[in-house]
Amino acid sequence: MVMHAIIPFEIGGGLDLYYYPKRIRGCAIATKELSPALGEGPNNDRFERYELVMFTRHHLDLDQARKPKSSFGKAHTSINSILNCIAAYSQQATLNPHQTCEFPRDMEGVGGMCLVFDEYGDSNPYVRQDFGLLAIIEVFRSEMEFAHRNGGEALINLLKQAGHYPYSDLDRKPVA
Repeated sequence: MVMHAIIPFEIGGGLDLYYYPKRIRGCAIATKELSPALGEGPNNDRFERYELVMFTRHHLDLDQARKPKSSFGKAHTSINSILNCIAAYSQQATLNPHQTCEFPRDMEGVGGMCLVFDEYGDSNPYVRQDFGLLAIIEVFRSEMEFAHRNGGEALINLLKQAGHYPYSDLDRKPVA
């Protein structure tokens, strides 16, 4: 399933969002507009090019997507805002797995949010690949502080141990 933006991303509009409700509990929401061809689009230490993906435990319900008071609507609003900001940022910055990102508190829609990045999928972490998925995971401020002290990989390991990986839902207790 896809939700198309009225104004295309390539001319300054929003992203088309692609929904994958079957491979994981809840729903994956991904981009498909950042890497039109090999050598074009964002890259990092792991991938020659990549797309972004975020996850929610909430079941896909596009009727609720624009209702920010519903569970899926709240998650969707947050994921949509984050993906659109990071997609634009990835065009000029190198975003690597295990790095973190914080939005300024006064930034509309995403102010104060904390993120950690990770490569998603079954790949060899020692081999650079032509294409991959960069997962964005929203985390609590205390978890971000832990990542600053111990590294993003240590935070990702805690999230995995607690069963919260790769989800961005903050209706859980912090792991740090």
